[in-house]
Order: sequence, then C-alpha cells, then structure tokens
Amino acid sequence: MVEFFTELHSWLYAALLQPLLFRYELMAWAELAYEWSELFLLGAVEVTLLWALLRPLEALFPVERWPDHAATRVDVLYTLLARLGILPIFFFIILQPAVDALHAALRLRDIIPPNLEDLLPPLQNRTWLALIAYLLLFDLLDYWRHRGEHTFRRWWALHSVHHSQRQMTFWSDEREHLLGQAIAALLRALLALAIGVPPAQFLMVTLATGALESLSHANIRMSFGRIGDRLLVSPLFHRTHHALHQNQTCNLATVFPIWDILFGTANFSRLYPPTGIDDDQNYGQGFWQQQWLGLKRLLS
Repeated sequence: MVEFFTELHSWLYAALLQPLLFRYELMAWAELAYEWSELFLLGAVEVTLLWALLRPLEALFPVERWPDHAATRVDVLYTLLARLGILPIFFFIILQPAVDALHAALRLRDIIPPNLEDLLPPLQNRTWLALIAYLLLFDLLDYWRHRGEHTFRRWWALHSVHHSQRQMTFWSDEREHLLGQAIAALLRALLALAIGVPPAQFLMVTLATGALESLSHANIRMSFGRIGDRLLVSPLFHRTHHALHQNQTCNLATVFPIWDILFGTANFSRLYPPTGIDDDQNYGQGFWQQQWLGLKRLLS
C-alpha cells in the first residue's frame, strides 16, 4: 500500500503539477507543490475512509433526523479545504516565515530546541510510544486553546462559527473561522518547534487527531461506555460540549478526556442533546457569510 501510494504521488506530481509549474513559470514553488500533492492524496484517502465508515453509522444510528441536509453542505466544503491540504498549505505560506525567523533567532543564541526523546530517554527507539506522547502534548495544547476560545469574548466570536451548526455531523469538525484556524496552526507550529517533533510524527498526529475529531462530531448515538468515555472522546462526550441551551465550557478535550477530568471541566451526561448556540445571530448557509459574521463579531 505504501509503495502504491508513493507511485501515485509521484505520478500526480510529474504528470499534472510539474507541467503546470513549468508552463506558468512557478518552479520556485516546486518543493511546496510536491509536499502539497502528498497532503492532498493523504487527505483524499482519509476523507474517503471517514465517509465510508461514518456515513452509514449516521444513517443507521442517528441522534437526530432532519427533513433536509442543506445546513450541513457548507461543512463538506470546510472539510475538503482542510483535509485536502488547501488550508494547511495556505497557513504554511503565511506562518512559516515567522516560525523560521524564531528558529533562526534561537540558533543565533546557541539555543537548540531539544527533541522530546532527548528529554525523555525511554521514548528513544520506541516510535509508537513517542507518537502517543506527542499526541498527549498536542491534545493538552488544544485543550487550553479550546478553553480560551470559550473564555475570551473576542476569541469566542471566531469559534462561535463552529458551534452555530444545529445539524452537526462528522463533516462539522473543520467548520471554523479562518482566523481561528490560523491561530491554532501557529500554536501547534510553535509547540512542534519547541519539542522538535519529526515531520512524519507531526503528520501522523495530525491525521489521527483529525479522524478522531470527525468521529466525535458525528451524528451517531454512540459512547464508549462509562470507562471508555474517560479514556477517549466519544460522540456522546463531545455532543455534550455542543449542547444547545447549556454551558459549553465542558468537555473541551479533543482526544483524551483526562484533561477535562484533571482541570474540572468534564461532564459525563448520558443524554444526547440538540446542538447549536442560543444566539440571535444568523450565520447563514454560506462559507463567506459565516466568515464575515465571525469577523464582524470579533470587531464589534
């Protein structure tokens, strides 16, 4: 499978992208285009698998049934933009110079960020153990970022785009304001720089987190049981966080509920509430409508 993926990636770049770069004199972007094409293929595989696995479950065991799915269509666009590498490359172009400048400034002062395996020798030569450690650290970062989004009014102005969906499905995970996504991308890049995350490990953590977030947002009547819900974020656990007419500063973790347990924000309700925000703002059904309202609320 790896060999097939590598050959497909090489063909996509050589047959489609490279000729376009030559034609429009954009070969300076060749390396970035090569990386993006790999992200595109990985994202296409991930989205296809998630659709094949989660859509039947939503049809068989739904929490809610709606007469139409018009409100969810824009979430498909959000997902494709994020998972097919379009937004990640966009944020890479914007944020990479700042991260590179910080990295250079540290090295000029003979400060080399240590690798996590150097700080924790038991992780050396134990790839899966190191991967779990990285996943825990990024999840801890995401917990506090997410808590900030629900604590600070202007940050909530951006994040409320995500919570405005009342027809939440597995597509809803990536429904976020672009500025909020840029902040999240910068924070994750700074953490990766600080602990020296290898690119392959960073990619695996990103893919694993994205898949679990899609599951946790799915319109599925599913939990992992009273013990399992304390080990991994389930659709039930995360739906409580999205509950309409309730305090949404609970169940903030992305992957591991341990952070909510430790910091006092866990709610292990066994109910499946409707989702959305009790807000008089109409976010509309269009991508740009939602982006504009989030920005307008930020500046108000």
